[in-house]
Amino acid sequence: MSRLLAPPLPALVVGHVSHARETPVQHAFRHRSYQWLVDVDELPRLPLWLRPLAGFRAEDHLDAGASGGGIRGDLEKMLADRGVLVAPTDRVLMLANARVLGHVFDPLTVFWVQQADGDLRAVVFEVHNTYGGRHAYLLDLDEQGRARTDKTFYVSPFNDVTGSYQIRLRLDPRRVSVTVGYDRDGTRVLTATTSGRPEPATPRALLRLSLTHLLMPQRVSALIRFHGIRLWLRRLPVIPRQTPQKEAIS
Repeated sequence: MSRLLAPPLPALVVGHVSHARETPVQHAFRHRSYQWLVDVDELPRLPLWLRPLAGFRAEDHLDAGASGGGIRGDLEKMLADRGVLVAPTDRVLMLANARVLGHVFDPLTVFWVQQADGDLRAVVFEVHNTYGGRHAYLLDLDEQGRARTDKTFYVSPFNDVTGSYQIRLRLDPRRVSVTVGYDRDGTRVLTATTSGRPEPATPRALLRLSLTHLLMPQRVSALIRFHGIRLWLRRLPVIPRQTPQKEAIS
């Protein structure tokens, strides 16, 4: 995945999120969803009456705007700390949930850094948990958009921080998808996928989705807890959470 062919931005990626746990108990679900695909330097400018339905803030990602340069500034600083220098002409794309009525929960954010010639400079994979923590992984993608990275961040109360993620990304005008397989001790524990078709983020499209996918981030938060309770009732062991980590890239 050395080149990136993005759809027109900003875009709404409309589709589904699915999750399949294989062990030690089996549990699966699939829900309708939508996310935003945006250029962080050209965030959506919505009519005043639609702004409560889609807000983007630096505090919701990476180092919460500590760099003083917004989301892009935080990303540039974190990448520079890993020896990856972002040029002023590079484009930064973000796949994320937006704030709706002041609330956001974004289990996964993906950043693509695209050079002026279209080639990828870097991909960052940011994971959020329900305890208010987040952690960003710098990925090394192959030509098929696949990467592997060790798990180092506590996400679910049913999984520790051992094992690894097997990740596959797709980003083109017809489909945007993220698949994450979590492996531990050579066994697939679970697979999570979010996939959808991008469409122009017009006011009409946002209003339609806001009605058909009512309060999307609130629903995500509620569904995560709902499925967590179901797993707990099935006696899936709970792994105690350690001291929260500061945002970092690994």
